Amino acid sequence: MWFKNVRAYRLTSPFELSPEQVAAQLEPRVFQPCAKSQALSLGWVPPLGGDTEALTHAAGGRILLKLKREEKLLPSTVVREQLEQKIAGIEEEQARKVYRKERLTLKDEIIQDCLPRAFTRSNAVYAYIDTKAGWIFVDAGSAARAEELLNLLRECLGNFPVVLPQVNQSPAACMTGWLAHRNLPDDFTLAEECELREPGEEGGVVRCRGVDLLSEEVEIHLNAGKQVVRLALDWEERVSLVLAEDLCLRRLKFSDELMKENEDIPEADDAARLDADFALMSDAVTALQARVLALFGGEAE
Repeated sequence: MWFKNVRAYRLTSPFELSPEQVAAQLEPRVFQPCAKSQALSLGWVPPLGGDTEALTHAAGGRILLKLKREEKLLPSTVVREQLEQKIAGIEEEQARKVYRKERLTLKDEIIQDCLPRAFTRSNAVYAYIDTKAGWIFVDAGSAARAEELLNLLRECLGNFPVVLPQVNQSPAACMTGWLAHRNLPDDFTLAEECELREPGEEGGVVRCRGVDLLSEEVEIHLNAGKQVVRLALDWEERVSLVLAEDLCLRRLKFSDELMKENEDIPEADDAARLDADFALMSDAVTALQARVLALFGGEAE
């Protein structure tokens, strides 16, 4: 349940629904497995898992949600082979060319025919609404996965306006300055990974991993005009992360000391342990998000 990535979205108006009200509005979209001819199914499941039934879990003004995603696996090579065979048969038997529109129709027919026999893969996306701070934090490595959750939440709640946070200073320029001037904020330490990119849409990318980021090797790239667009950091020895120019916090890893604070809770009591872990984790994430925004001059109005 400890988030591995954080994509933060700012709520543009106060969130006034109670956890119970949110759960009631999520109920119509409780997760259902894929039907035979269904390629993808999305739905809400209890965030604490186990024998719990509540679709939300609240602690300290934060509402935890869990979206389950199940999709059918159809190898593109299988679909392509069947499509080419079908097209070849039509062109030979009917002595005519199969054009794009018909190809798409045939492809859809093949997919619909294969779906009932396809294997499924499922995963889950967690998120929590911080009603006091005015954020929703989504544990998603890609914007597409985060948007799936937000879109379904918006559908269930009827209205859920959010925007990506904007800051007053360029994250890439600031992170570049930290390395170029060897002047990192006091509560952060450098790890051994970064991504450098030349300005412009066609700019080249250099990925450094397992190297001293203050070395001459990295300095040469900085002097050539490359900017830091991702940087591995450690915050207060509590959380390690890769900070990206889009403000996404990737590859989060919480310190052993932080995660051990709930060791006194019996392992058999899964719900109590998850509740306590959520409180610890969300405190750290909300505080880290506030600190990251401050690094770049605060939120833009």
